[in-house]
Amino acid sequence: MLRPFAPRPFRALACALLLLAAGSGVAAAPGPAAPQPLPAAVEAALARAQVPRSALSAVVLPVEGGRARLAWQGDVPRNPASVMKLVTTYAALELLGPAFTWQTPVYLDAAPEGGRLKGNVYIQGQGDPKLVAERLWLLLRRLQAQGIKVIVGDIVLDRSAFELPPRDPAQFDGEPWRPYNVAPDALLVNFNALTLDFIPDAGAGVARVAYEPPLASMDIPAVVALAPRNTACGDWRAALQADFAQPGRIVLQGSYPADCGERLWSVAPADPQGFAARAIEGTWRSLGGTLTGQVREGRVPGGLAPLFVSTSPSLAEVVRDINKYSNNVMARQLLLTLAWHNGGSGTLEAARTVLGQWWSTHGGAAGELVMDNGAGLSREGRISAQALARLLQQAWASPVMPELLASLPITGIDGTLRKRQGQARGAAHLKTGTLRDAATIAGYVHAASGQRYVLVALVNHPNAPAARPALDALVDWVWTAP
Repeated sequence: MLRPFAPRPFRALACALLLLAAGSGVAAAPGPAAPQPLPAAVEAALARAQVPRSALSAVVLPVEGGRARLAWQGDVPRNPASVMKLVTTYAALELLGPAFTWQTPVYLDAAPEGGRLKGNVYIQGQGDPKLVAERLWLLLRRLQAQGIKVIVGDIVLDRSAFELPPRDPAQFDGEPWRPYNVAPDALLVNFNALTLDFIPDAGAGVARVAYEPPLASMDIPAVVALAPRNTACGDWRAALQADFAQPGRIVLQGSYPADCGERLWSVAPADPQGFAARAIEGTWRSLGGTLTGQVREGRVPGGLAPLFVSTSPSLAEVVRDINKYSNNVMARQLLLTLAWHNGGSGTLEAARTVLGQWWSTHGGAAGELVMDNGAGLSREGRISAQALARLLQQAWASPVMPELLASLPITGIDGTLRKRQGQARGAAHLKTGTLRDAATIAGYVHAASGQRYVLVALVNHPNAPAARPALDALVDWVWTAP
C-alpha cells in the first residue's frame, strides 16, 4: 500500500489546516467575497486581447493566510491547462517523498558463458519517466559488463506495470509527431521521442542528418538538400516537408536553409509502441553487442531475481523537469506511478482515485477537482482559482515546500518563463499553462515589500493565448503589493 511521506507530521498538519480554515485562511481561501476591481493594467491588456473580464479568474492571497488581495471569479471551475501539473507534483511529493526513485530491473533466464548468453534478457519497466538515451546506454553497458556480448535469444520488454487502453496520438490536436502528445508507458524510453540534428555542409550542398537515440530498423535520410543560397532561416521545419506518418521511416522531401546553422528537432515517430524496442536494439548494437533473436514484449517469468537494477533520478529532480519545462508525458507517468504504488494497479482510474483521496485530506470537496491525465493536456480538466490557491497555501506550509517551489519556473530566469520581461523578474516562481483556448499561471510572488503571495490566474477563451500580457501585468501588480 502507498505510505505517505512523513506520515505523522503530514496527518497532523492536514488536521490543523482543516481546523484553522475558517480563521486563518491557510487551508481554504476566504469564502465568497464582494467583487473586486481588476487592476487597470490587467483590464487594459484584456481589452487589447479582445478577451472579456468574464473569461478570467484571479485570486491573490498572502501565503500564510489572511484577507485576499484579489478575488475575481475565484469559484468558477476552469481548464487550468498545464497548471494542473502543480496538483500532480505536489501530491506525488507528499505521498512518495522527494527522495523516491523508480527502479528498472534487468533479469536473465540463463547464465552467460564466454561472452554469450544462451537465453533471454528481460527489462521490466516500472514507470521511470526519465529513462533517457544516456541512461539507456548506461543500462546496456552495465549488461555488457556482466560478461554478455552476444545474446543468443531475445530481449523481452515487460511493460505490464501500467494498464492503458489504446490511444491515438493525433486525438488531442491532430499533430501526433509532437513530443507533448506522447502517451505514458511503463517502459518509456527517451520520452518516446527522437532528436534530429541538422548540420549544414555548404561545400557538399547538403545538411547532414544525425539523430539520437540510435534506432534499429529505422529509415532516416543521412542528408537533405540545402535551400538556395541566401534563403532566410524562417520556418525551417516546414521547409523540410517532413513526413512522420510511416512506421519505421521518416521522409524529408524539402530542403534546409544553411542560414539556420545547426538545429535540433525533437519528434515522436509513428508506431510509439515499437519505439522502446527500436531504441533498445539500436543502442545495444551501437555498443558492439550482437542479438540473434528479437526485441519483443512479454513478462518476466516467476522466480527470477534481478541481475541488477537501473535507478532513476530522485522525484525532486523529476518534479523539477516536469514543472520547469512543462513535460507532459513525465507528469502522466507520475500520476500512474501513484496508482501502481498503491496496490500495483497502474490504471488511470486507480490513479484518479488515489489523487482524489489525497485531495480530500487537503479540504478539497468532491467534484471541485476534475483530473484527467495529470498533465493538463486536456479539454476536460477543471479546477477553480480559489481551490488551487488554497492548495498552494497549504503547500507553503508543507515539509515538501522547498522541493515544489524550486521546481517552478522563475520569471525572466529559466524554464517556460525565461523570456518573460517585467518588474517582477527573478521575484516569482510560477507554473504556466497554454492551450488554444486557455492561458494560465499559478505559484508564488515575492513582492518588493517583502510580502509573499499566492497567485492563481486562469483565462479560458478562444483568444486566451493573446491574454498572456494581462497575466504578466497581474504578476507585476502583485509584485508592487504592500
